[in-house]
Formats: sequence, structure tokens, C-alpha cells
Amino acid sequence: MDRPRRLRTTPAMRALVSETRIHPRDLVLPLFIKEGAREPIAISSMPGVVQHSEASLADAVRAAADAGLGGVMLFGVPLVRDEAGSGAIEPDGILNRAIRIAKEAAEGRTVVMADVCLDEFTSHGHCGIVTPDGTVDNDATNALYCAMAVEQAKAGVDVVAPSGMMDGQVAEIRSALDAAGYEHVSILAYSAKYASAFFGPFREAVESQLDGDRRTYQMDPANAREGLRETDFDLLEGADMVMVKPAMSYLDVLRDVSQRSSVPVAAYQVSGEYAMIEAAAANGWIDRTGAIMESLTSIKRAGADIVLTYWALEVAPRL
Repeated sequence: MDRPRRLRTTPAMRALVSETRIHPRDLVLPLFIKEGAREPIAISSMPGVVQHSEASLADAVRAAADAGLGGVMLFGVPLVRDEAGSGAIEPDGILNRAIRIAKEAAEGRTVVMADVCLDEFTSHGHCGIVTPDGTVDNDATNALYCAMAVEQAKAGVDVVAPSGMMDGQVAEIRSALDAAGYEHVSILAYSAKYASAFFGPFREAVESQLDGDRRTYQMDPANAREGLRETDFDLLEGADMVMVKPAMSYLDVLRDVSQRSSVPVAAYQVSGEYAMIEAAAANGWIDRTGAIMESLTSIKRAGADIVLTYWALEVAPRL
């Protein structure tokens, strides 16, 4: 008679036969950089996470490299915003400055990624150019994404990560990068990004000006097949990696994407997923360490090759 419990008898035995393993190189640490900050600023809805100053960013990137993390993902928080998000394409804008700082601090030991989206830079908080009737102009937005990606490449970024969910964004960015001589810069496409309630704390982190929602371009949480179709488009357009975001509420989509993708698959454990575990643990309702590790294991088990998580630095020494 089969006795599966024989393989659960000790911690060493359980570790030996574990089907799902996480390595620090699987993890990417998201980092927020606030223009004008003189020291890190705590984010109230994300305990333990900060908006970095340019000085503290270098320390954070060195810590990520020392911990053996696979990469860092940078988000800029500018002092000034306008309707066109013009700060996103300024060569000396906060995000491009952050890229240069991160690249120097990383010393080639960890991958520097950067968000390609306008929501942090626009006065209305949308991810693109808004027309007089209130809709987001897909093609005009893509033109700015291309300019943004090229400026990031000039700053030295390793990976650009278009997250705005505009149709055709990957193909246009790939073409722009190649034409500018940056064929070596990779694209991590936010392929299945849902209009999720779990993004709330992130909007505090980037001081979003959004009044409304992004449901006309981010995906309906009810749709799984649509996520596969979006991924297929990005693969055809030349994405080097694809992403499902959020992670924990979309493990079914993540599993399906991982089974059909020919490139590495990332999943973003987003701010709300982080915040709800931290809040429950702070109230003594759950075991914090156990919940963190279980959540990350579930994302890896569903098929993620890469996990973006705010706990990356904390968990790396345990792996």
C-alpha cells in the first residue's frame, strides 16, 4: 500500500521531495523613487515599503544585488505632472535618473528594469493620452511609450516593461528600440493585466492622480481566455518575457499562460496582496512568515518563472 506520509516525516525529508522551489534569482524587487526626497518616505498602506530618495535607491539596489535577487523594477514619482506625462520622456527626469543610479549600483550583478507607462507622470492619472471625450488614445500613447523606452535605454536600462495595456505597444516599442540601436534591451510585457481592486496601495506609492478607473484598457477580472489572447499578441509582437498581474487572484490565468508561453513568465504580487497579508499578520490573525512563503510558493507552483514581490529582500535569505 502506498504511504505518502512517509515523505512528510521530517523537515529534511519534506525539503528533499519538495516539488516547488524558489530561488532568490526568481525574485524581482519593485522600488519607488520620489523626486526631491531627502530620505526614504514610508508608504502607510504598505508597511515596510518606502518611496526612496535617489541616495537611498543606490543602497537598495546594492542590497538587492548582495541578496542575489534577479532584478529590481523601478517606478518614478515626479514632483510635477502634466496632461501628456512629459516627465516620462525627459532625459533627466526622475525615472531616467533612477535608472542611471541603479545601473551604477548594480554593477551588473542584478537586472535593472523600469516601468514604461504614463500614469505616474500624468495629471489625470491615466496610463496614456486622454482625448477631449475622456478616452485614452491608443496610438498617441504608444508613440510616447516608444519615446519613453528609448530614453530608458539611453539611461542604461536592461529591461523595459510596458504596463499600460495599449494594443500594439510591444511591437511599436520593439521597433523603436531597434531603430535607435538598442536591440539588446529586452521587453517584459504586462500581457494580462487586470483592472484590479488590489492596486489600491500602489496608487498611494506613486501618488496617482487618477479619478475614475482604467477598465477601458485594463482587463475585466471575469475574463481568463482574454488574458491568453493578450499574451499571444505580445508573443507575436516580440515580447522577451510576459507577465500576469495581479498574481494571487489570477493563478488560473498564470497557469494557462505558463503552459503556452515560449518565453519566461513573470507574475506580480501586487501592493494589495502585500498589504492584506501585512494587515492580517499585524492583527495576529495569521502567521506572517508562513503566509508570505505560502503565497510565493503558490505563484511559483502555478508556473511563474519570475515573481515581482515587495518581500523579495526579506525572503531571499530563507531560500
